[in-house]
Amino acid sequence: MSANERATRALREILQNAGNETCADCGAPDPDWGSCTLGVFVCLACSGIHRNIPDTSKVKSLCLSHWEDHEVQFMADHGNELMKSKYEAAVPFYYYKPTYKDCQTLREQWIRAKYERKEFCEPRNHLLYEEGMRDGMLMKRGRDNGQFFSRRFVLSEREGTLKYFTKYDAKEPKAVIKVDTINATFQPEKIGNPNGLQITYLKDYSTRNIFVYHDNGKAIHTLTPLHTPTSCFPQPLCTPPPFNHHGV
Repeated sequence: MSANERATRALREILQNAGNETCADCGAPDPDWGSCTLGVFVCLACSGIHRNIPDTSKVKSLCLSHWEDHEVQFMADHGNELMKSKYEAAVPFYYYKPTYKDCQTLREQWIRAKYERKEFCEPRNHLLYEEGMRDGMLMKRGRDNGQFFSRRFVLSEREGTLKYFTKYDAKEPKAVIKVDTINATFQPEKIGNPNGLQITYLKDYSTRNIFVYHDNGKAIHTLTPLHTPTSCFPQPLCTPPPFNHHGV
């Protein structure tokens, strides 16, 4: 038996340990990649995101890559459960943790926040979305002509609301939306932008939609209520809910 075959067999045995049977980042079953610098097992899709942060994570195929003995031992000594206790030690209760059914953009922001920025390692870390209020500009689609215009959005943790204004200096918002009624779904094809987001919410017992985007993926993630409890997402995140829609 070659050294590589022994490494593959050892890694397969380590995969049987509790927590290693699913991807450490999205929960996909049967991960076939591993980060030899972080000590976690991940799926093919998430491994591609890890490759985008080479200073933080080095991923290898469990079957096709060459593994050094010390790397195999590192995976055995760590694994998904132990690393979760480190990198997800202080995830806010309202932070939505994506699954393998979610869009690439959402999963990438989660992985970068967890490993690259280490936002959830310590409770004392002061997170941007815990500052009480987020205020910024997004491109919003008009109801009548379908054109996109720059609009101010304000997300308030204290009030539990998302407000948008037709003018930056407007005193009154065009709409005030309760966060607990929101279902936010990435819709890049419908909106024509990789960071396009459809925000569906309830108003007067009917369902309304707002379509927004920002060229910066981190900005769309920061200025919209994606850090909400999973109970706010009654539908799968990337599937539009089956309602009668009214553009706002």
